[in-house]
Amino acid sequence: MLRIVIFALFFASLTGFAQNSSTETEQNSQQQVPAATVAPQPVSEQVLDAEASIAKSDLKGAEAKLEAWLAAHPTDARALFDAGYIADTENRLVAAVDLFRRATEADPKSFEAHLSLGLLLARQGNEDDALPVLEKATQLDSGQANPELKARAWRALAQINRDDDPEEASDDLLEALKLTPETLDDTLLAASLADQAGEYAAAETGYRRVLAKEPNSAPANAGMAHLLIARKQYPEAEALLRLALKGSPDNPALTAQLATVLADQNKAEALPLLQKLHETHPENESITRLLAQVLSVAGDFVGSERLYSILLKATPEDASLLVGHGENLVRLAKFAEAYTAFDKATQLDPADGDGWSGLAFVASQTNRPSVVIHALTMRSKYLSEGPSTYFLWASAYDALHDKKSAATYYHHFLDSAAGKFPSQEALARQRLLLLDK
Repeated sequence: MLRIVIFALFFASLTGFAQNSSTETEQNSQQQVPAATVAPQPVSEQVLDAEASIAKSDLKGAEAKLEAWLAAHPTDARALFDAGYIADTENRLVAAVDLFRRATEADPKSFEAHLSLGLLLARQGNEDDALPVLEKATQLDSGQANPELKARAWRALAQINRDDDPEEASDDLLEALKLTPETLDDTLLAASLADQAGEYAAAETGYRRVLAKEPNSAPANAGMAHLLIARKQYPEAEALLRLALKGSPDNPALTAQLATVLADQNKAEALPLLQKLHETHPENESITRLLAQVLSVAGDFVGSERLYSILLKATPEDASLLVGHGENLVRLAKFAEAYTAFDKATQLDPADGDGWSGLAFVASQTNRPSVVIHALTMRSKYLSEGPSTYFLWASAYDALHDKKSAATYYHHFLDSAAGKFPSQEALARQRLLLLDK
């Protein structure tokens, strides 16, 4: 279980919803480790001269001196680190990674080289490679380096671990806070971890604490909106998001949340808002998925299906996409194709009750009563029964000539329908009369 006690050191309760929009991940990885901060050791005059040029911002001059030195001394860890620093500063990132990596190999105890390599790999999105390098950095003696540099390594680790190992991320953050004071970015990260732990009241406290200092913080507003949406407090979420978008009018995450809130309230504004957002971010899978759902609710099944087809080409094994795809096919009366979609979805995710619901319905439409019974049996593990499922049970047993079971479910259907399904109720009464005979 996530150890929330960590964050109690800094504020009474903690915070929710993971937001990778900016904050600590970028700050930790984009800020470079200063050159020439390695622990005292014998250093050549040529390297010291190059470092003096770096201090004067003469990077070209320093680079030339280091290249000449490294040509004759290719395993000089300090020179490799300085050369990597220059390459990183000049945005020659492939060269910087190579030089920093060579520096760590030349001196496995170099804190600065490991930290610089790990942060650079994280900045490039290569978190799998960055993780062990940063872990090694936290275990090394930072020497004369500022404690903030060691704290930066811990914070970068926390950001990398936040999704896959939130408990480890909380430990990482604690280590950073032992070295440096808490920042608002720490509060936001704690918010994300607390939400993953289900500490929603604590999450709200944390987000409000951030918003009290930075009312326009997009991640904090998004996190707070997430909590309100989860509680189905749609008017409150809408008001918060509209205010937040005044400060960040082009923020796609906030806009998508607002569209979600509007859709949940059946407000027509949701659809054009999402269509505009999709035009701006056509490659964003989450936005495309949300637009497909809203189009389906709005009755544009053809438009929705077009988007589902695009999504499924990219991720054909996504069960939730297959369910949405199947629901559209049902509304388009393409029952055979819908059967294929629901059958695959339930194989991929047997715990999706909606998938079993869809499979039961299309099986009934394609004369597969045994499949209807199986699908409804599986569905009952996850969702409650209602008039529609009772009628499907009854019809399937009727088709299989199981008169007793069919009659039982026809009675269940009539008891629960309460006049809301007149056509089916008339049919159920007629079948009961025949079954009784």
